[in-house]
Amino acid sequence: MAEKRQVRVGREWLAPRDAEKALREAIRVQKEQERHHQLEHHPLGFWRTYVFSTDHKWIGLQYGFTALCFLLFGFSLMLLMRLQLGWPGHAFSIMKVLGETRAPGGNLLPEAYNQLGAMHGTIMVFLAIVPLAVGAFGNYLVPLQIGAPDMAFPKLNMASYWCYLSGGLVMLASFAAPGGTAQSGWTSYPPLSVIASQGQTWWLFGMILLITSSLLGSVNFIVTIIQLRTKGMTFMRLPFFVWAQFVTSFLLLLAFPPLEAAGVLQLMDRLAGTSFFLPSGLVVSGTRLMNAGGGNPLLWQHLFWFLAHPEVYVLILPAMGIVAEVIANNTRKPLWGYKSMVFATVFLGFMSFVVWAHHMFLTGMGTAISAFFQTTTMIISIPSVIILSSLFLSLWGGSIRFNTPMLFALAFLPMFGIGGLTGLPLGLAAADIHLHDTYYVIGHFHYVVAPGTIFAMFAGIYYWFPKITGRKMSERLGKLHFWMSLIFINGVFFPMFIQGLAGVSRRLYDGGAQYAHAQPVLKTNVFMSVSAWLLLIGQVPFIINFFKSIKWGELVDSNPWQATTLDWAATTSPPLAHGNFEHLPVVRRGPYEYSVPGSETDFIPQHAVTGEEPQGGGGMLVQSAVAQKEA
Repeated sequence: MAEKRQVRVGREWLAPRDAEKALREAIRVQKEQERHHQLEHHPLGFWRTYVFSTDHKWIGLQYGFTALCFLLFGFSLMLLMRLQLGWPGHAFSIMKVLGETRAPGGNLLPEAYNQLGAMHGTIMVFLAIVPLAVGAFGNYLVPLQIGAPDMAFPKLNMASYWCYLSGGLVMLASFAAPGGTAQSGWTSYPPLSVIASQGQTWWLFGMILLITSSLLGSVNFIVTIIQLRTKGMTFMRLPFFVWAQFVTSFLLLLAFPPLEAAGVLQLMDRLAGTSFFLPSGLVVSGTRLMNAGGGNPLLWQHLFWFLAHPEVYVLILPAMGIVAEVIANNTRKPLWGYKSMVFATVFLGFMSFVVWAHHMFLTGMGTAISAFFQTTTMIISIPSVIILSSLFLSLWGGSIRFNTPMLFALAFLPMFGIGGLTGLPLGLAAADIHLHDTYYVIGHFHYVVAPGTIFAMFAGIYYWFPKITGRKMSERLGKLHFWMSLIFINGVFFPMFIQGLAGVSRRLYDGGAQYAHAQPVLKTNVFMSVSAWLLLIGQVPFIINFFKSIKWGELVDSNPWQATTLDWAATTSPPLAHGNFEHLPVVRRGPYEYSVPGSETDFIPQHAVTGEEPQGGGGMLVQSAVAQKEA
């Protein structure tokens, strides 16, 4: 009976379940070999190689370069806002770029300031940081770190980038729309957004394209991480960066559809005469809107914040993943509490869906509902504290290398800590009454995103630059960039807490000069504006360093940091064009085997066989502690 239940595969007799697995693996290997054969004998042309590429690495580079351009553009909009806030009423010649939105004397009009604010927030969140964190770092590194030859759906991957680029171009084109671009804030609250100028319609079309891009990408990441892990790469052997991208992909997949539906409904309110978000009896400029009636503006807020609060963790989780990789490598020791960090990340992703209404305490919700969202907001701080504490504890006893990536990673820890701690009062309904829509909120959010997430992005760029180019960036210019950024970015955002506690509203085009209660703190506007322009100067060393190092940077071997994860240890730098690996690696241990007792080197790559020489800076044979025990 036992023989009848077995199936012959090749020369072996296997159980039906094992035979099915073996057959699937054989088919996968055969398809991969056929793909490599086609690529070797049919080289792709210029357009398929560099423009409409399906190689995850090149798509990651496309995402990265595009996102950095949008990051610079969004930063430029902030500089114009800071000129207005620092010296309200002064006519700056640079404001001419805003065209008809200036007053005849050259001063910035309030509606122009609103446009700058709306587009700055939209561009920085949806066009710069998220595409950089997920699209660039995720696309380039996740397949390498899990030992996969590519993403699960290469053409879908290409489509996600072109949806993203199309959405970004539509956003930029909205500046040329009659009446200017969107001016209803990055939250696009109705009914103001429904009766706004034509630029708001362009904003909605752009957002729908960006959301579609994120949905395509998130499905691709989830399938890739589940299905294409190399042999031996169990879930608890995944680098923490991959776990962060995995949870982030679920957040994108589950949170973005409500906003996409809301965007379509708002487009219908604007173009088709519907009234999903328009209340009854709405009067605009003395005229009653005929199509208004039966809608509810709060419906938009619920749909928007159901996405926008998980979006905060879409920003911060990849940043935590990058910082974890850099810290583990530069302390030469494993991450403290790796499993605790993984479980905290999963729990944080789940809880991010049940806290959205703490953005809406002032909408008139009942005490029972507000108590629920206060409680969940306090609970969601726990996994963030676990992750941050684990990263701090990972430094204890480490042989720390203070290179440029490590400096940015270390700065991330207190900066994100300040952002998290200052968010706790906003999660309490009583405190939020005073702080809501003040500069305190701006300071809190930007400490999470600017010196928090963006510092992690810089750490990742400096860290993985040798993997992408085979060259290192200049340490001297990198450290100059770090110290200027750290000093001046705090000069921009820390005074906002002072202004917020004084009750200064966040959307005043003159910075509060018209209000008596804002007079004692107005002088901080000049300080923040000067710091913002000095922060721009601080980015010049990075730009020079980045482009100079591509051609003239120090040549390095394939593993200059002596790292253990597959992206460094199992393939060349830069990686092979298609397929990533000459031979798919087999994983034999966890991702952070640093300073293993008894080893002759302080790192053991995930795929290294016992007694094998580590790639990139080893020189001595290593033996794992497990092998020693077996001996």
